[in-house]
Amino acid sequence: MKLLAKFNLAFIVVFGCGLAIAAYLSQQFLQSDARDQVLRQAALMMETAQASRSYTNQQLKPLLEPEQKTRNIFIPQTVPAFAATESFNYLRKRYPDYTYKEATLNPTNLRDRAVDWEADVVNIFRNQQDRKEVTGYRETPDGPTLYLARPLRAPEPCLECHSVPSRAPRPMIKAYGSANGFGWKPNEVVAAQIVSVPMALPVGIANRAFRTLMLYLGLVGLGTLVVLDLALVSIVIRPVTRLSRAADEISKGNLDVPELPVQGKDEIAGLASSFNRMHVSLKKAIHLLENE
Repeated sequence: MKLLAKFNLAFIVVFGCGLAIAAYLSQQFLQSDARDQVLRQAALMMETAQASRSYTNQQLKPLLEPEQKTRNIFIPQTVPAFAATESFNYLRKRYPDYTYKEATLNPTNLRDRAVDWEADVVNIFRNQQDRKEVTGYRETPDGPTLYLARPLRAPEPCLECHSVPSRAPRPMIKAYGSANGFGWKPNEVVAAQIVSVPMALPVGIANRAFRTLMLYLGLVGLGTLVVLDLALVSIVIRPVTRLSRAADEISKGNLDVPELPVQGKDEIAGLASSFNRMHVSLKKAIHLLENE
């Protein structure tokens, strides 16, 4: 096997090992980063839902309350939870992978009722009053799902509709009944805002980034190998080849081989200089022998 082939083989083995280690570490990092990226996006969406709740409670509800009282009707758009959920449904048209729910243990609107795993999340906030956020995974028929949850408490104004049925507006009782959504206490954790997203989304983001990174590293490795091969041929292979040819000619008795060019002060230049001195010494020795 020629020197260049040996060098290429050694480079491929070393670079391949380094690439394998880099691939393992980068995949772990990219998956973690993609997960954090999705959670940041979920947190932003949750802040959007919270802003919708605040807007409804502070601006929309005061405008529509006189209308409700005058016409003796209930307008669900005045409920912050309803407004946040409906607003997020419009947002889902751009981000269909994300889902939002205000999972409530005892809701007025039964579409907000917490299922088992959501009730567990709400109870975490009820049992750990200082807890501000929960993230985790859950298994679904479509695969694992990542979720972000934050607690929702019952402020004093909410008790007008959710303390006892007798205090609630009659149109609301007519719309939803008196069996659900009552018994709330001031500042009690009654629900959790939950944004869910399939794990396939961050995994897909990480995989695409990983493939791109590996492609670039492969191209860099190939380019490096080409540059090193050219340098090896120019600096080592060609001078050693000239030296080998000259030595071969001398071994066949041809002493008129021209001196090898000596360029620089590296090991190859030192080898060429030593070879030239040996060549001169050999010619002198043979000349002396011929004159005896």
